Amino acid sequence: MAKKLFIPGPVEVHPDILQAMATPMVGHRMAEYATLHGRVTTGLKKLLATEAKVFLSTSSAFGAMEGAVRNLVAGRCVNFCNGAFSDKWHDVTRRCGKEADAVKVEWGKPITAELVDEALATGKYDSLTLIHNETSTGVMSPLPEIAAVLRKYPDVVSIIDTVSSMSALPIPVDELGIDCCIFGVQKAFALPPGLAVFTASEKALARARTVEGRGYYFDFLEFEASDAKNNTPSTPCISLIYAMDKQLERMFAEGLDQRWARHRALADFVRGWVSDRGYGFFAEEAYRSMTLTCAVNSRGTDLAGLKKMLGERGFAFDDGYGKIKGKTFRIPHMGDMQRSDLEEFLAVIDECLAVLG
Repeated sequence: MAKKLFIPGPVEVHPDILQAMATPMVGHRMAEYATLHGRVTTGLKKLLATEAKVFLSTSSAFGAMEGAVRNLVAGRCVNFCNGAFSDKWHDVTRRCGKEADAVKVEWGKPITAELVDEALATGKYDSLTLIHNETSTGVMSPLPEIAAVLRKYPDVVSIIDTVSSMSALPIPVDELGIDCCIFGVQKAFALPPGLAVFTASEKALARARTVEGRGYYFDFLEFEASDAKNNTPSTPCISLIYAMDKQLERMFAEGLDQRWARHRALADFVRGWVSDRGYGFFAEEAYRSMTLTCAVNSRGTDLAGLKKMLGERGFAFDDGYGKIKGKTFRIPHMGDMQRSDLEEFLAVIDECLAVLG
Protein backbone atom coordinates (compact mmCIF):
# COMPACT_ATOMS: atom_id res chain seq x y z
CA MET A 1 0.00 0.00 0.00
CA ALA A 2 1.33 3.41 -0.96
CA LYS A 3 1.57 5.63 2.09
CA LYS A 4 0.62 9.29 2.11
CA LEU A 5 3.88 11.12 2.77
CA PHE A 6 4.13 13.23 5.92
CA ILE A 7 7.92 13.16 6.10
CA PRO A 8 10.27 16.14 5.50
CA GLY A 9 10.89 15.06 1.92
CA PRO A 10 10.04 13.71 -0.46
CA VAL A 11 6.59 15.15 0.19
CA GLU A 12 3.32 14.37 -1.57
CA VAL A 13 3.28 15.18 -5.30
CA HIS A 14 0.14 16.73 -6.81
CA PRO A 15 -1.58 14.77 -9.63
CA ASP A 16 -1.05 17.72 -11.99
CA ILE A 17 2.70 17.31 -11.51
CA LEU A 18 2.63 13.57 -12.15
CA GLN A 19 0.62 14.23 -15.31
CA ALA A 20 3.16 16.80 -16.48
CA MET A 21 5.89 14.20 -16.13
CA ALA A 22 4.03 12.04 -18.68
CA THR A 23 4.51 14.71 -21.37
CA PRO A 24 5.94 13.06 -24.50
CA MET A 25 9.72 13.07 -24.59
CA VAL A 26 11.83 15.45 -26.64
CA GLY A 27 15.53 15.39 -27.41
CA HIS A 28 17.57 17.54 -25.07
CA ARG A 29 19.37 19.17 -28.01
CA MET A 30 16.13 19.95 -29.84
CA ALA A 31 14.60 23.42 -30.06
CA GLU A 32 11.61 22.19 -28.06
CA TYR A 33 13.81 21.48 -25.06
CA ALA A 34 15.58 24.85 -25.30
CA THR A 35 12.17 26.54 -25.17
CA LEU A 36 11.20 24.53 -22.08
CA HIS A 37 14.55 25.17 -20.40
CA GLY A 38 14.39 28.91 -21.03
CA ARG A 39 10.85 29.14 -19.70
CA VAL A 40 11.80 27.24 -16.50
CA THR A 41 14.94 29.25 -15.77
CA THR A 42 13.06 32.50 -16.41
CA GLY A 43 10.37 31.41 -13.94
CA LEU A 44 12.98 30.44 -11.38
CA LYS A 45 14.69 33.81 -11.69
CA LYS A 46 11.35 35.46 -10.94
CA LEU A 47 10.80 33.23 -7.91
CA LEU A 48 14.35 33.77 -6.62
CA ALA A 49 14.30 37.50 -7.43
CA THR A 50 17.64 37.21 -9.20
CA GLU A 51 19.36 38.23 -12.41
CA ALA A 52 22.13 35.71 -11.71
CA LYS A 53 22.58 32.57 -13.74
CA VAL A 54 20.19 29.78 -12.73
CA PHE A 55 21.33 26.28 -13.59
CA LEU A 56 19.46 22.95 -13.62
CA SER A 57 21.34 19.86 -12.46
CA THR A 58 20.22 16.25 -12.76
CA SER A 59 21.26 15.26 -9.25
CA SER A 60 20.30 15.59 -5.64
CA ALA A 61 21.05 18.93 -4.04
CA PHE A 62 24.20 17.40 -2.57
CA GLY A 63 25.56 17.02 -6.08
CA ALA A 64 25.29 20.78 -6.57
CA MET A 65 26.63 21.33 -3.04
CA GLU A 66 29.73 19.27 -3.84
CA GLY A 67 30.02 21.06 -7.18
CA ALA A 68 29.90 24.44 -5.47
CA VAL A 69 32.74 23.45 -3.17
CA ARG A 70 34.84 22.19 -6.10
CA ASN A 71 34.22 25.37 -8.10
CA LEU A 72 34.22 28.12 -5.51
CA VAL A 73 36.70 27.23 -2.75
CA ALA A 74 40.07 28.52 -3.90
CA GLY A 75 41.76 28.83 -0.52
CA ARG A 76 40.02 27.91 2.71
CA CYS A 77 36.33 27.44 3.45
CA VAL A 78 34.38 27.80 6.67
CA ASN A 79 31.47 25.39 7.05
CA PHE A 80 28.82 26.48 9.54
CA CYS A 81 27.34 23.39 11.17
CA ASN A 82 24.22 23.07 13.30
CA GLY A 83 22.75 19.73 12.27
CA ALA A 84 23.22 16.52 10.32
CA PHE A 85 23.26 18.00 6.84
CA SER A 86 25.50 20.97 7.59
CA ASP A 87 27.87 18.58 9.39
CA LYS A 88 27.86 16.46 6.24
CA TRP A 89 28.71 19.46 4.07
CA HIS A 90 31.93 19.92 6.04
CA ASP A 91 32.78 16.28 5.40
CA VAL A 92 32.05 16.76 1.69
CA THR A 93 34.28 19.84 1.56
CA ARG A 94 37.19 17.94 3.07
CA ARG A 95 36.63 14.95 0.77
CA CYS A 96 36.91 17.31 -2.19
CA GLY A 97 40.44 18.02 -1.02
CA LYS A 98 39.66 21.54 0.17
CA GLU A 99 41.04 23.25 3.24
CA ALA A 100 38.10 23.77 5.56
CA ASP A 101 37.15 24.45 9.16
CA ALA A 102 33.86 23.55 10.81
CA VAL A 103 32.22 26.11 13.08
CA LYS A 104 29.84 23.96 15.06
CA VAL A 105 26.99 24.87 17.36
CA GLU A 106 24.73 22.55 19.31
CA TRP A 107 22.01 20.80 17.31
CA GLY A 108 18.83 22.83 17.71
CA LYS A 109 20.67 26.16 17.73
CA PRO A 110 20.86 28.57 14.78
CA ILE A 111 23.87 29.94 12.99
CA THR A 112 23.81 33.61 13.96
CA ALA A 113 25.09 36.70 12.19
CA GLU A 114 27.51 37.24 15.10
CA LEU A 115 28.99 33.78 14.63
CA VAL A 116 29.50 34.38 10.92
CA ASP A 117 31.07 37.79 11.56
CA GLU A 118 33.45 36.33 14.13
CA ALA A 119 34.67 33.64 11.74
CA LEU A 120 35.06 35.89 8.68
CA ALA A 121 36.80 38.63 10.68
CA THR A 122 39.80 36.30 11.00
CA GLY A 123 40.50 36.82 7.30
CA LYS A 124 41.23 33.11 6.89
CA TYR A 125 38.38 32.26 4.53
CA ASP A 126 37.53 32.95 0.90
CA SER A 127 34.26 31.02 1.00
CA LEU A 128 31.59 29.74 3.34
CA THR A 129 28.83 27.16 3.37
CA LEU A 130 25.62 27.60 5.32
CA ILE A 131 22.33 25.73 5.47
CA HIS A 132 19.45 28.17 5.80
CA ASN A 133 16.92 25.63 7.05
CA GLU A 134 18.53 22.61 8.74
CA THR A 135 16.07 19.83 7.94
CA SER A 136 17.36 17.47 10.61
CA THR A 137 16.54 19.85 13.46
CA GLY A 138 13.84 22.20 12.15
CA VAL A 139 16.06 25.24 12.75
CA MET A 140 15.92 28.18 10.36
CA SER A 141 18.94 30.47 10.73
CA PRO A 142 18.39 34.24 10.25
CA LEU A 143 19.50 34.60 6.63
CA PRO A 144 18.78 38.35 6.20
CA GLU A 145 20.91 39.20 9.25
CA ILE A 146 23.68 36.89 8.05
CA ALA A 147 23.52 38.44 4.58
CA ALA A 148 24.00 41.89 6.11
CA VAL A 149 27.24 40.65 7.71
CA LEU A 150 28.43 39.13 4.44
CA ARG A 151 28.40 42.57 2.81
CA LYS A 152 31.38 43.43 5.03
CA TYR A 153 33.41 40.68 3.33
CA PRO A 154 33.10 41.18 -0.45
CA ASP A 155 35.94 38.76 -1.21
CA VAL A 156 34.14 35.84 0.47
CA VAL A 157 31.95 33.71 -1.80
CA SER A 158 28.73 32.62 -0.07
CA ILE A 159 27.32 29.16 -0.77
CA ILE A 160 23.85 28.85 0.76
CA ASP A 161 21.69 25.72 0.91
CA THR A 162 17.96 26.53 0.80
CA VAL A 163 16.96 22.91 0.15
CA SER A 164 13.99 22.83 2.52
CA SER A 165 13.07 26.52 2.52
CA MET A 166 13.10 27.83 -1.04
CA SER A 167 9.60 28.76 -2.28
CA ALA A 168 8.03 28.59 1.21
CA LEU A 169 9.10 32.12 2.15
CA PRO A 170 10.73 35.00 0.30
CA ILE A 171 14.47 34.47 -0.30
CA PRO A 172 15.46 37.31 -2.65
CA VAL A 173 18.84 36.08 -3.84
CA ASP A 174 20.16 39.31 -5.32
CA GLU A 175 18.95 41.52 -2.47
CA LEU A 176 20.60 39.18 0.02
CA GLY A 177 23.78 39.05 -2.05
CA ILE A 178 23.96 35.24 -2.21
CA ASP A 179 26.66 34.08 -4.65
CA CYS A 180 25.50 30.48 -4.97
CA CYS A 181 22.04 29.44 -3.79
CA ILE A 182 21.31 25.72 -3.97
CA PHE A 183 18.12 23.73 -3.50
CA GLY A 184 16.49 20.44 -4.40
CA VAL A 185 12.89 20.00 -5.46
CA GLN A 186 11.44 17.22 -3.29
CA LYS A 187 10.65 19.42 -0.30
CA ALA A 188 8.91 22.81 -0.55
CA PHE A 189 8.74 22.53 -4.34
CA ALA A 190 6.80 19.25 -3.94
CA LEU A 191 8.32 17.55 -6.98
CA PRO A 192 9.79 14.05 -7.18
CA PRO A 193 13.51 14.01 -6.28
CA GLY A 194 16.29 14.08 -8.84
CA LEU A 195 16.58 17.72 -9.91
CA ALA A 196 18.73 20.37 -8.23
CA VAL A 197 18.80 24.09 -8.93
CA PHE A 198 21.70 26.42 -8.24
CA THR A 199 22.54 30.03 -8.96
CA ALA A 200 25.87 31.60 -9.78
CA SER A 201 26.59 35.30 -9.39
CA GLU A 202 29.19 37.05 -11.51
CA LYS A 203 31.49 36.89 -8.49
CA ALA A 204 30.98 33.13 -8.25
CA LEU A 205 31.69 32.61 -11.94
CA ALA A 206 34.80 34.80 -11.69
CA ARG A 207 36.01 32.66 -8.78
CA ALA A 208 35.33 29.45 -10.70
CA ARG A 209 37.53 30.67 -13.55
CA THR A 210 40.50 30.77 -11.15
CA VAL A 211 39.98 27.31 -9.64
CA GLU A 212 41.62 24.16 -10.97
CA GLY A 213 40.12 20.69 -10.58
CA ARG A 214 36.48 21.70 -10.94
CA GLY A 215 35.67 18.34 -12.49
CA TYR A 216 33.26 18.12 -15.41
CA TYR A 217 29.73 17.15 -14.35
CA PHE A 218 29.35 20.13 -11.99
CA ASP A 219 31.77 22.54 -13.67
CA PHE A 220 30.11 25.96 -13.35
CA LEU A 221 31.80 27.14 -16.54
CA GLU A 222 30.32 24.23 -18.50
CA PHE A 223 26.90 25.17 -17.11
CA GLU A 224 27.48 28.80 -18.08
CA ALA A 225 28.37 27.86 -21.66
CA SER A 226 25.33 25.60 -22.00
CA ASP A 227 23.05 28.19 -20.41
CA ALA A 228 23.78 30.53 -23.30
CA LYS A 229 21.95 27.99 -25.48
CA ASN A 230 19.19 27.31 -22.93
CA ASN A 231 20.62 23.90 -22.24
CA THR A 232 22.68 21.78 -19.83
CA PRO A 233 26.15 20.25 -20.21
CA SER A 234 24.85 16.69 -19.85
CA THR A 235 21.50 15.04 -20.60
CA PRO A 236 18.96 16.53 -18.17
CA CYS A 237 16.02 14.85 -16.43
CA ILE A 238 13.53 16.20 -18.96
CA SER A 239 10.42 14.74 -17.29
CA LEU A 240 11.29 16.49 -14.01
CA ILE A 241 11.88 19.75 -15.86
CA TYR A 242 8.38 19.42 -17.34
CA ALA A 243 7.23 18.97 -13.74
CA MET A 244 9.10 22.10 -12.63
CA ASP A 245 7.52 24.03 -15.50
CA LYS A 246 4.05 22.97 -14.34
CA GLN A 247 4.83 23.69 -10.68
CA LEU A 248 6.09 27.18 -11.42
CA GLU A 249 2.89 27.82 -13.35
CA ARG A 250 0.89 26.62 -10.34
CA MET A 251 2.95 28.71 -7.90
CA PHE A 252 2.43 31.92 -9.85
CA ALA A 253 -1.27 31.13 -10.25
CA GLU A 254 -1.57 30.79 -6.46
CA GLY A 255 0.46 33.97 -6.02
CA LEU A 256 3.78 34.09 -4.19
CA ASP A 257 2.44 36.22 -1.33
CA GLN A 258 -0.43 33.78 -0.89
CA ARG A 259 1.95 30.82 -1.03
CA TRP A 260 4.17 32.31 1.65
CA ALA A 261 1.15 33.15 3.81
CA ARG A 262 -0.15 29.58 3.44
CA HIS A 263 3.16 28.20 4.66
CA ARG A 264 3.13 30.55 7.67
CA ALA A 265 -0.43 29.51 8.52
CA LEU A 266 0.41 25.80 8.23
CA ALA A 267 3.46 26.26 10.47
CA ASP A 268 1.34 28.05 13.09
CA PHE A 269 -1.29 25.32 12.95
CA VAL A 270 1.22 22.50 13.47
CA ARG A 271 3.04 24.37 16.24
CA GLY A 272 -0.28 24.86 18.01
CA TRP A 273 -1.01 21.13 17.82
CA VAL A 274 2.46 20.24 19.14
CA SER A 275 2.09 22.62 22.07
CA ASP A 276 -1.50 21.56 22.85
CA ARG A 277 -0.46 17.89 22.98
CA GLY A 278 2.24 18.59 25.53
CA TYR A 279 5.30 18.21 23.34
CA GLY A 280 8.21 20.64 23.27
CA PHE A 281 10.09 22.24 20.39
CA PHE A 282 13.66 21.42 19.44
CA ALA A 283 14.27 24.92 18.02
CA GLU A 284 13.95 28.17 19.90
CA GLU A 285 10.81 30.11 18.96
CA ALA A 286 12.61 32.77 16.89
CA TYR A 287 14.37 30.14 14.77
CA ARG A 288 11.64 27.58 14.06
CA SER A 289 11.41 26.40 10.50
CA MET A 290 8.61 27.55 8.23
CA THR A 291 8.50 24.18 6.45
CA LEU A 292 8.75 21.54 9.17
CA THR A 293 8.37 21.36 12.91
CA CYS A 294 10.81 19.31 14.96
CA ALA A 295 9.02 18.41 18.18
CA VAL A 296 10.69 17.13 21.34
CA ASN A 297 9.28 13.85 22.61
CA SER A 298 8.75 15.29 26.08
CA ARG A 299 5.81 12.91 26.72
CA GLY A 300 7.98 9.84 26.21
CA THR A 301 5.74 8.56 23.43
CA ASP A 302 6.70 5.26 21.81
CA LEU A 303 7.56 6.93 18.51
CA ALA A 304 8.57 3.67 16.81
CA GLY A 305 5.18 2.26 17.78
CA LEU A 306 3.45 5.39 16.57
CA LYS A 307 5.30 5.20 13.26
CA LYS A 308 4.21 1.57 12.83
CA MET A 309 0.56 2.35 13.64
CA LEU A 310 0.50 5.30 11.27
CA GLY A 311 2.05 3.17 8.54
CA GLU A 312 -0.69 0.59 8.97
CA ARG A 313 -3.21 3.39 8.50
CA GLY A 314 -1.54 4.60 5.32
CA PHE A 315 0.64 7.46 6.55
CA ALA A 316 4.43 7.84 6.45
CA PHE A 317 5.69 9.47 9.67
CA ASP A 318 9.15 10.65 10.70
CA ASP A 319 10.40 9.78 14.20
CA GLY A 320 13.52 11.95 14.19
CA TYR A 321 16.82 12.02 12.34
CA GLY A 322 20.29 10.83 13.26
CA LYS A 323 21.32 11.24 16.87
CA ILE A 324 17.94 12.73 17.86
CA LYS A 325 15.86 9.90 16.39
CA GLY A 326 13.28 8.78 18.95
CA LYS A 327 13.93 11.91 21.01
CA THR A 328 12.20 14.10 18.45
CA PHE A 329 9.75 13.78 15.59
CA ARG A 330 9.27 15.98 12.54
CA ILE A 331 6.05 17.10 10.92
CA PRO A 332 6.32 18.76 7.50
CA HIS A 333 4.10 21.64 6.41
CA MET A 334 5.32 22.56 2.95
CA GLY A 335 4.84 22.20 -0.75
CA ASP A 336 1.28 21.75 -1.90
CA MET A 337 -0.03 20.80 1.55
CA GLN A 338 -3.31 22.35 2.63
CA ARG A 339 -4.66 22.71 6.15
CA SER A 340 -7.12 19.87 5.46
CA ASP A 341 -4.18 17.51 4.77
CA LEU A 342 -2.63 18.31 8.13
CA GLU A 343 -5.96 18.13 9.95
CA GLU A 344 -6.45 14.61 8.58
CA PHE A 345 -2.94 13.51 9.52
CA LEU A 346 -2.94 15.01 13.02
CA ALA A 347 -6.39 13.54 13.75
CA VAL A 348 -5.03 10.08 12.96
CA ILE A 349 -2.01 10.75 15.20
CA ASP A 350 -4.42 11.70 17.99
CA GLU A 351 -6.27 8.40 17.51
CA CYS A 352 -3.00 6.47 17.70
CA LEU A 353 -1.82 8.39 20.76
CA ALA A 354 -5.04 7.48 22.54
CA VAL A 355 -4.17 3.82 22.00
CA LEU A 356 -0.49 4.17 22.89
CA GLY A 357 -1.19 6.23 26.00
